[in-house]
Amino acid sequence: MDNLTHSLTGLMLSRAGLNRFYPRATLVLVVSANIPDIDIVAIARGPLYYFEHHRGITHSIAALPVMALLSALVACAFGRTMRGWLAAWGIACIGVASHLLLDWTNTYGIRLFLPFSSQYVHLDLINLFDLLIWAVLLLGWLGPMMGKLVSSEIGARSGAGRGMAIFALSFFLIYDFGRFLSHQRAIEILNSRLYHDGPPTRVAAFPTAGVSPLEWQGWVERPEFVMRFLVNVHQEFDPEAGSIIYKAAPSPAIDAARLAHPFRVFLQFAQYPLWSVSAADSPEGAHDVAVTDWRFPFAATALVDSSNRVISSSFHYGGNATAKE
Repeated sequence: MDNLTHSLTGLMLSRAGLNRFYPRATLVLVVSANIPDIDIVAIARGPLYYFEHHRGITHSIAALPVMALLSALVACAFGRTMRGWLAAWGIACIGVASHLLLDWTNTYGIRLFLPFSSQYVHLDLINLFDLLIWAVLLLGWLGPMMGKLVSSEIGARSGAGRGMAIFALSFFLIYDFGRFLSHQRAIEILNSRLYHDGPPTRVAAFPTAGVSPLEWQGWVERPEFVMRFLVNVHQEFDPEAGSIIYKAAPSPAIDAARLAHPFRVFLQFAQYPLWSVSAADSPEGAHDVAVTDWRFPFAATALVDSSNRVISSSFHYGGNATAKE
């Protein structure tokens, strides 16, 4: 998830009651709810290096206590005392756990089990940015401020915002559960149809750009192609209405490209790889090879010569697969 969502979630956790256990609980929770993203420092070594290490060890269960300790030390340094550091560490563990759980719910994925497993796990429920979640969390943050202004005008006692925080966190849980049920229904719909007279070999459903929990970006894989759909779980589904993207057949050029470093890094991330091969302008007999992922506009590309040697390779944003209606 984005850092605004993480920060506001930490703030809501503090207001919901955790601020009773440590004087600087809000600071601890906001820092700890963001600290796994300290892996941003990897960008100093280039986009590919950052891509390789993003949502890596700092986002793992094994590193959670360490990330929490760093957050607690920040709060202790701010307060210039180590008093209550154990309480701060316990609260920070909750903040770090909230970050991992939120990142798990979206499509990008997270390597929770490093260093024992580098597999990405992802629930595909929520986009990296969700406007409805933003709205509710902002309401939980700004609502008490507005309440204080009103209370000061009428001379009434203002609340601490605990009720709004509990409401925002409860909404978050209910909203995620509702999207989980809707996502399961979308998968069932996609799995229950035939596509060009054959069953799917694999299906997936990802959040759309909108806020409706009923709509999903559906993908269906067959041996020769993949199909892309807009799926509404409360509307009739037409298995012939999707866009077709044809897959490249296995080839020596693809086998050669797989060995290039950008491809090896990308294929560790890609849960739904889609290959394309096209003739290159030069040198003679060379091919442009690309692999993308259904979910994101990331791509690894290579120029492979007629002897199936990689001349150049790179990682970048933006794929070159074309959709045919």
